[in-house]
Amino acid sequence: MIDFRKLRPALALALALGFGAVHAAAAQGQAGQPWMDRSRPSGERAALALAAMTQAEKLSLVFGFASGDQLGQISDSVINAEARRKALASVVPGSAGWIPGVPRLGIPDQFQTDASLGVRNPRMDGHTALPSSLATAASFDPKLTFAGGAMIGREARLSGFNIMLAGGVNLVREPRNGRNFEYAGEDPLLAASVSAGLVNGIQSNGIVSTMKHFAINSQETGRTVLSAQIAEGAARDSDYLAFELVQDWARPGSVMCSYNRINDVYACENDRLLNQALKQDWGFKGYVMSDWGAVHSTVQAANAGLDQQSGFPFDKQAYFGTLLERAVEDGSVPQARLDDMVRRILWALLDKGAVDNPVAKGTIDWDAHARVTLKAAQDSMVLLKNTENLLPLRGARSIALIGGHADRGVLAGGGSSLVMPRGGNAVPGLKPEHWPGPVVYYPSSPLKALQSALPRARVAYDPGTDPVAAAALAAKCDVAIVFVTQWTGEAFDVSLALEGQQDALVEAVARANPRTLVVVESGGAILMPWLPRVGAVLQAWYPGTQGGQAIADILTGAVNPSGRLPITFPASMEQLVRPRLDGVGLKDGEGFTVRYTEGAAVGYKWYDQKGLTPLFPFGYGLSYSRFTSGKLRIEDRPAGLTATVQARNTGARKGATVVQLYASAKAGGWEAPKRLVAFQKVWLEPGESRDVTLTIDPRLLSVWDPSTGRRRVTEGDYLFSLGDSAQSLTETVSHPLADRKL
Repeated sequence: MIDFRKLRPALALALALGFGAVHAAAAQGQAGQPWMDRSRPSGERAALALAAMTQAEKLSLVFGFASGDQLGQISDSVINAEARRKALASVVPGSAGWIPGVPRLGIPDQFQTDASLGVRNPRMDGHTALPSSLATAASFDPKLTFAGGAMIGREARLSGFNIMLAGGVNLVREPRNGRNFEYAGEDPLLAASVSAGLVNGIQSNGIVSTMKHFAINSQETGRTVLSAQIAEGAARDSDYLAFELVQDWARPGSVMCSYNRINDVYACENDRLLNQALKQDWGFKGYVMSDWGAVHSTVQAANAGLDQQSGFPFDKQAYFGTLLERAVEDGSVPQARLDDMVRRILWALLDKGAVDNPVAKGTIDWDAHARVTLKAAQDSMVLLKNTENLLPLRGARSIALIGGHADRGVLAGGGSSLVMPRGGNAVPGLKPEHWPGPVVYYPSSPLKALQSALPRARVAYDPGTDPVAAAALAAKCDVAIVFVTQWTGEAFDVSLALEGQQDALVEAVARANPRTLVVVESGGAILMPWLPRVGAVLQAWYPGTQGGQAIADILTGAVNPSGRLPITFPASMEQLVRPRLDGVGLKDGEGFTVRYTEGAAVGYKWYDQKGLTPLFPFGYGLSYSRFTSGKLRIEDRPAGLTATVQARNTGARKGATVVQLYASAKAGGWEAPKRLVAFQKVWLEPGESRDVTLTIDPRLLSVWDPSTGRRRVTEGDYLFSLGDSAQSLTETVSHPLADRKL
């Protein structure tokens, strides 16, 4: 696994993240303020600051306000009038939220912003957007996600924010989930690796990142009322494991608990989730904040491990306002619990640098940040099909570019993660115009980028609204490129079928021109009934504010595609665990249960378990070059179990392969036949070979034992296999493992 500690100094220097000179007084602790002494451990500093606080100051740190129009509607009878006045004067309009600091102690206000893709604030002039989290997961490259996190964290700092509500770690259990684009794939190791890179990058700026939404937040339909039913062991071996690994590898300052219930108990008042798993078993030192509107109680939530009510008045009551004060006074919430809540918040602000390096607005290097998101988009796109080397485009004198508003921009996902771009929405007025809209296209035109890259070719555009007209244009050109789009977002789920006439459009164009390729801009997997009749397919995801340029770079061959699928693309709806989405057709607010009978067999593991052949498997992706991997050796070393692999580029151009290592337990007992236990992206020159060493985290070889509350690696022989994808294994070796409790 990547050592993120080695990345932080180099990237911080590259992005010129300096926060200014460290004053001697701050370094040694201001007179009478020993918690400002940076030489002390963060835990000690937090305890010292806590001891200096009044009860009112403690209570103020655990209650946060939203920054929307709702704040002005709160009456003085709901919260303290002075607190309401200060909130109205202090929030950044359009941002996620605000929590007052303690100025006399040097504790700053907390200014919160969404999200994992960039700084979201529709009332500001715009920011840089990374590709969707699912897209950057397709890079299989934690170094790339670290660079992206450092970039958006810097924009947050220079925009006045010190808390980013980033780090979406939820596994993609439900392919129709409208927020899958915010998450990092279906496998715990991949999701944790790329999410840890992002969180580490953000926090390298001296600000706090969350990880979210904890946990089993797998669909938007009924998200605030559903109960996710899943066995403890299955959760620990899947969704919880991804969060546990991010906690180990990135130490996020905060965790955001989710809307849903888990086994009938709300996540934000779930003792087994927050106190036992997160804080006790994983040693999490930071604080748990609520999602906006996810709090339902005072005493139960506080005692179960919620440390901060965020985003009021999205909740029905100010549960951590006067109600919490009274609960502490009557002992139903112990004073020690309130102190622990505050200590955790202080620890995060001190440990991540928000106290020592207060944020201040400054000048953003937009060109440098554009290069970061361009690289992220280039390395995240997945070439799914390329019959007869249709790509890269060579020698085409005329190209028909069809559909997807490709003349103007690239699609973004909707909801609280939507980053408004500099330059505004390239395609305004699309419905819905209101939450979770507006539908936004970033002003990065694939048409203009292709025209610039291919000056000798005639590139003509058709909007694709009339399949007959589009087919007529395609018939006149050497190559036809059809852009299809699927808009997804927060608060709704989707069908995997494309909306409108898009499937018919592709079919019509493919009939008119056998040299037809499709570019897919989507939040996740889609069905492709036209796949046999097109020559190439490029999965571009939601590619961010430089997405049009990145698409042109891949299509023309200026960049060699290197992405791999972080999710499985089903061949049909019948292959899903739940072909019919739970909760559809119920009245708003009507509770229901989603039974995750697949347990830990998420994604490719389900397909393996059931012997299903997907449309495209997890880990799959093509290149303009060719690669081999072999000579697999498994060794027990003092640092742990390692695998050594030789990767070779046998093609004619530089490119990247993703070495994927899967493991199987010969004796069984796992949720599925195999698991991804290590991977590494490797860039190679033509003809170059390189030995790659992979470290295998023992947790990926273990099973959670509910009877002992520990993980256990069972003694026996294990098979380790190299794979080009989850369904294409190339070499296997056997290696014995001893019985081990973790």
